[in-house]
Amino acid sequence: MRTKSDNPTPGAAAAATAATASSDLDSFDPVLLLLRFLPYSFLRPPRTRLRLPSSVVLPSPMTVFSLLLLTYFAVVSGLVYDVIVEPPGIGSTQDPATGTVRPIVFLPGRVNGQYIIEGLSSGFMFLLGGFGLIFMDLAVDRHRARSTRLSFAMFGISAVVIAYLMTMLFIRIKIPGYL
Repeated sequence: MRTKSDNPTPGAAAAATAATASSDLDSFDPVLLLLRFLPYSFLRPPRTRLRLPSSVVLPSPMTVFSLLLLTYFAVVSGLVYDVIVEPPGIGSTQDPATGTVRPIVFLPGRVNGQYIIEGLSSGFMFLLGGFGLIFMDLAVDRHRARSTRLSFAMFGISAVVIAYLMTMLFIRIKIPGYL
């Protein structure tokens, strides 16, 4: 428990708050000052009190994270491109030596085109790298056991390295001679 002399007085707290606020307003950038004060000199934000109905329940953070992750995967996989252009799932090429038809997953030489499997595999590699970063963040939590932190760190680092190497391999296949 603090002694009476250690407790801040209301005047000292107000002075510290005022000093912090004045340091926020001291800017050398005139454009920032104009953008900060000019619109609010003639516009007043409305005073609204919006409340959700009692029947509406907010989703859990993990549900929101899962939906955002699914949306991210759909966007980086090129799902919109796949729906609009309707490319084939995989391609095929004929082997000049034997004449057999071989399947190909990456559309070589065309940066603005892709097969469906190519987009999904690239999107999965981006997700794997993101999961690796999440696990590396979990590895620095001091409240976990050391073995758990070590496992998280090893998985996170390996996931990021695998995702990076596979993405570079995909680029080398997609654009020969680029990297």
